[in-house]
Amino acid sequence: MSALAPEERPPSPGEPPSPLPAGARYFCTVGRGLEPFLTREVGARLAATEVEYVSGKVFFTTNCGLTMLKQLKSAERLFLLLKKQPPLFISSRSKGKVFNEIQRLVTGDPLCWVRAVSIWRSLLELEENLPPEVAKPSKRKTGENENIITKKLKIEQTRVMPGDTECQLQKQKNDKIEEHKDLTTEKENFQEEKSENDGEKEVEHHQGKLTFRVSCRCSGTIAKTFTTEEVGRVIGIALIKQFGWKADLRNPSLEIFIHLNDIYSVVGIPVFRLPLASRDYIKVAGLRSTIAWTIASLAEINVGAVVLDPMCGLGTILLEAAKEWPNASYLGADVSDSQLLGACDNLKSAGLMDRIELFKFCVTELPLHSESVDVIISDVPFGKKFKLGKDIKSILHEMERVLCVGGTIVLLLSEDLHKYLQDYKESNITWNSSKDNTNEFKIVKYVNAEEKNRIQENVSPSFQDDRQEWLDKRPLFGTLVQMECHKVSLGRTEAFISKYKKIHDSELQHPSPG
Repeated sequence: MSALAPEERPPSPGEPPSPLPAGARYFCTVGRGLEPFLTREVGARLAATEVEYVSGKVFFTTNCGLTMLKQLKSAERLFLLLKKQPPLFISSRSKGKVFNEIQRLVTGDPLCWVRAVSIWRSLLELEENLPPEVAKPSKRKTGENENIITKKLKIEQTRVMPGDTECQLQKQKNDKIEEHKDLTTEKENFQEEKSENDGEKEVEHHQGKLTFRVSCRCSGTIAKTFTTEEVGRVIGIALIKQFGWKADLRNPSLEIFIHLNDIYSVVGIPVFRLPLASRDYIKVAGLRSTIAWTIASLAEINVGAVVLDPMCGLGTILLEAAKEWPNASYLGADVSDSQLLGACDNLKSAGLMDRIELFKFCVTELPLHSESVDVIISDVPFGKKFKLGKDIKSILHEMERVLCVGGTIVLLLSEDLHKYLQDYKESNITWNSSKDNTNEFKIVKYVNAEEKNRIQENVSPSFQDDRQEWLDKRPLFGTLVQMECHKVSLGRTEAFISKYKKIHDSELQHPSPG
């Protein structure tokens, strides 16, 4: 991955001091397969330390402020880490006992919550707008808030995205018997003394305390036992009891994120209301911005480089590249008028009309001189909206022609196209073992399937390692050598980001068997 642009590096000594001199612990959610990219990015961009990752999350420590944190490009969402601990133990125990264990995520270490909210307030410069969040509320007010949140959880229903288990302290309406049963259970789990004077009217300073809601995601064993609504309700009432906060499902000042699974329990506070992946400069959404940035980051875009996306679609990859590496020339092309119109709208929205030129032409017939392009980046059509078929060979041939020697190609490929190219690459080599234990091989260009079937490939087990090493180094097509390949998630589908380098003809030499 290329280095970050100079303007995106961590703050220089002359910049304003960070509000968090001692550093704070964060984590980001990230698409599967992009964890290594985000790990490198937080190190290069934020000078982060203690960086580690698990599937879908990257944890790190940094003292950077909001401006730098918001510049993360490969992350989905950013959270201030409140707790990361082993998974909850779920067995045949009663729900009440497990609920008590869930409750201890709040009550077990209240100082952790105090510090996290204090850092959160410092980050958002809310010291004057928010009162101290840990003052102990009166017993009566806590009881009132507990009843309020319980009722809200019964009648409020927030939107749930299809296929996701995330909720925001919601509960569908139940009949009166169910409601009474739930209320009884909650009172047993979180019982406290009533106020000595129930009729006294109080207007206390803690009415202006933090408002909050809880977002839960459960997977694994706990998801089979409890609903996210149940977990969210228990956490919510515990927060009211402990700190006197108020529940607000529609417009809270603070959101609590909880993810429970069989590997860990994570609690965090979203730093920004909108995901980092939601770019404000993209008007018409196309390829996910985190994937687009990752493709561009692999391309080694240097100052003065000529960068081409010959199947640019809505121009998302070019947008991400031009925003991050502005000192290059960018060309975008597509055969679809509607896609080019969408790309034009995106360029205007991002203010990049002067940096990216758009053209209408076919990727297999590029009106460019040979070896005139330094970098090619593209999302190759998956065949759903736009049919590609086996034109990939013609596409690679044309890309190879216009690419300079030493230039880079980075492509996003579907699983089928990736497999097709790997099979094609391997089919162009046959290995033979002679009696005197010397290796010989020849490059074979197959014209069609029938010709391929007439050639037999003899591979000796003793040469398997040599063969694989040679396959890894062997050009995919002509002079294009694969340098890296990363499997990534596009939601419901998987894809591959493949990076290729163009080498000189003189470098196409047969390996010595050694």
